[in-house]
Amino acid sequence: MKRTLFLGFFALLFVACTGHRTLLDSPVPLAVRMAESEIARNPSAVSLDGIAPGKIKWNYTTGLELLAMMDAADAYDRSDFYEYARRYYDTIVRPDASVITYKKEKYNLDHICPGRPLFILAERTGEARYAQVLDTLFCQLEEHPRNDDGGFWHKQAYPHQMWLDGLYMAEPFYAEYVVRKMGESELFENLKYDIVSQFTLVGKHTYDPATGLYRHACDVSRQMFWCDKATGQTPHAWGRAMGWYAMAIIETLQYLGVDETTQPMVDILNHIYKVLPKYADPKTDMWYQVLDQPGREGNYLEATGSIMFVYAMLKGVRLGYLPAGMEAKAMRLYERFVERFVRENGDGTISITDCCAVAGLGGKDMRDGSFEYYISEPIIENDCKGVGPFIWASMEYDLARGRLTKK
Repeated sequence: MKRTLFLGFFALLFVACTGHRTLLDSPVPLAVRMAESEIARNPSAVSLDGIAPGKIKWNYTTGLELLAMMDAADAYDRSDFYEYARRYYDTIVRPDASVITYKKEKYNLDHICPGRPLFILAERTGEARYAQVLDTLFCQLEEHPRNDDGGFWHKQAYPHQMWLDGLYMAEPFYAEYVVRKMGESELFENLKYDIVSQFTLVGKHTYDPATGLYRHACDVSRQMFWCDKATGQTPHAWGRAMGWYAMAIIETLQYLGVDETTQPMVDILNHIYKVLPKYADPKTDMWYQVLDQPGREGNYLEATGSIMFVYAMLKGVRLGYLPAGMEAKAMRLYERFVERFVRENGDGTISITDCCAVAGLGGKDMRDGSFEYYISEPIIENDCKGVGPFIWASMEYDLARGRLTKK
């Protein structure tokens, strides 16, 4: 009897210690399992990101996750993932090419991001309405308000503000559009320079030399209540904001390539990955919600920013933007992420824990960018902003392991 109990104890200990390894070695790739889990939780994509039943919204978080699912559909021959995404866009883009809840005159960079899947849909379906929406979104960028130095405002309602988030919202779309539509035109080099300048400008405005990190945002006019009146910056570096920045560099360079014009983006990316280890939790190698306050009481390890860093690192190594010698570290960080944040549920689905639901600045709630503010926002599971990057990171990990051959 004692021997049975002894063996049973060690069996449980083995499962506890190797559970994440079991997930990593699952015969069904984790990118596929996550997409299947999300579809099980949200049979219609209109309900992603907690959108209330009966509502539909042109939403950057929905677009992010659906683009990841479409990529997984191609990589793993899962046409059902593609159809899941297509049904959302078929619903929200009307026959006359108007988009439910989208208003160009709001000049909101967040509203550019959900347009990215339309490149695929326009190409595969041949439907003119999708191409027309792409043109409308590019027109928004052509008219979008800017600071005197050329940097896009985050949105019309936030004048003179540049947020790190905004680089992901706009620049990958901007780059793909001009490469597809204007790659042979005389304007192309000027447009490419404009795209690169958004990255260098936001870097200049948000860089904190004391930490080597980039703060969440900057008010170039120095007027907002949340900004430092000397620098215009927010009080802290927020983890997900820098995650958006790293992903934006990767996903923009994949269209523009590396040359003399885009080299500053590569330099910023390499700087990010040089400084990030200093701010990681030494026990898990993951990153905190308030990035520049590791270990501070009340701070917590946050999943969405962490997986953004992991995904951008894996893809950056594969595409040659980061040193090849970083691959083993990037793969290990993915494994640590799965160990810390991914849970297998009783019904066979998987979940991502400890996601910051939302964080911003200003607005009707007067969000002040303080430490207390960032840690006060709700913590949820399976946030789209974590799910999408996790699907991409899982695909990159499978590529690095040789378990996936399609890119």
